[in-house]
Amino acid sequence: MYAIKRHIEPIVERRARNSKAILLTGPRQVGKSTLFQHLFHDANQVTFDDDLLLAQAAEDPGLFLLNNPCPLMIDEVQKCPSIFNRVKIELDKTDEKANFFFTGSQKLQLMEQVSESLSGRVSVVELDGLSLREIHEVDFNQHFVPSEEYLTAREKARKPYERDIWKIIHRGSYPELYVNEGKEWIDFYQSYVKTYLERDVNRVIKVTNHLTFVKFMTSVAARTGQIVNYASIASEVGVSEPTVKEWLSILERSGLVYILKPYTPSVLSRAIRTPKLYFRDTGLACYLTRWLTPETLKNGAMAGAMFETFVLNEILKSYSNEGLEYDFSVFYYNGKGKKKRRENGKEVEVDGEIDLIILENGILYPIEIKLSANPKADMTSEFDVLDKVKEYRRGMGAILCLYDRKLYLRENLVALPIDYI
Repeated sequence: MYAIKRHIEPIVERRARNSKAILLTGPRQVGKSTLFQHLFHDANQVTFDDDLLLAQAAEDPGLFLLNNPCPLMIDEVQKCPSIFNRVKIELDKTDEKANFFFTGSQKLQLMEQVSESLSGRVSVVELDGLSLREIHEVDFNQHFVPSEEYLTAREKARKPYERDIWKIIHRGSYPELYVNEGKEWIDFYQSYVKTYLERDVNRVIKVTNHLTFVKFMTSVAARTGQIVNYASIASEVGVSEPTVKEWLSILERSGLVYILKPYTPSVLSRAIRTPKLYFRDTGLACYLTRWLTPETLKNGAMAGAMFETFVLNEILKSYSNEGLEYDFSVFYYNGKGKKKRRENGKEVEVDGEIDLIILENGILYPIEIKLSANPKADMTSEFDVLDKVKEYRRGMGAILCLYDRKLYLRENLVALPIDYI
């Protein structure tokens, strides 16, 4: 069933017209196969979730492709990396476009496989969960950056979001939860975790105790929006640090977490070089950490972290829905011991952080994400540190918050409701 228009549709159609093959990556259940079936319904369709088809493709890729002629859609293609070498041979025989449509839920693994076998022959597009724009049917598809040009364009397409934001943060972004409004939240995520463990985790590593891996996922979810601390997670879960690093890479490859790189130019000598981690879906993070209702989440200890996680993901979706890569455009900054303040009558050093920095066209845009309806300029005291970076210019800063309208706090600082994303 195809009920929600995805903003990436025209990007996928355009890439297909100009490429011999197209690869659509993204986590399980975000609608990759549904989107391809909607756009390219005349293509033959197979899935490597079917073990019989997977075995046929692995044993004799040539015979498999003979039995499944182009245009061919292959779901979960990362499960049979040997197919790419045969696909390369087939693509080199033709000048036709749109021969193969691949989907896969292991982005990093797929990128390695494609770069080895199909470099220059396949166009890669990323599909995420539903964005706020898609949920509210907002016809606007530019990536977020707090420039005057963007804000002017966004205002023309802006409409207040009618749904309670905490209900959306808690429900998550998987399309099935919006296509089928009666779908029980806990039933969906319970099945999601079980399917993920059985289909994805077991194919990468043989986890002897699934409960230990779920405990690990829960530990990571509880740390969304925080700097990665392998030792802390290892101690809590009861496994080694190397195991934590291996398992975290599995979550990253599966598209369940995003690792946000620090901004560490040499001029900012105190910048922390450890990345931060964010769960990609707040609904899944809520399920794992047992925030069972939007109300308890809103008033709970993780409200700020979940709000920050949600906003960051909306910004990332605005890039991927426009067909853009974001890994080299978004960073965070933490200057350890950079700021001083008085605590208990003593002056102490505290970390100064910028939640998000967007680099675009030689300009650094600093962004704070605040669970507040009362934005103030002093929330952004760390923005000035970017003036030390001489190779780039500091652009408009922004506070993304719960205030209900755009509000300039300085000439170069604006507070924005999240419906400006």
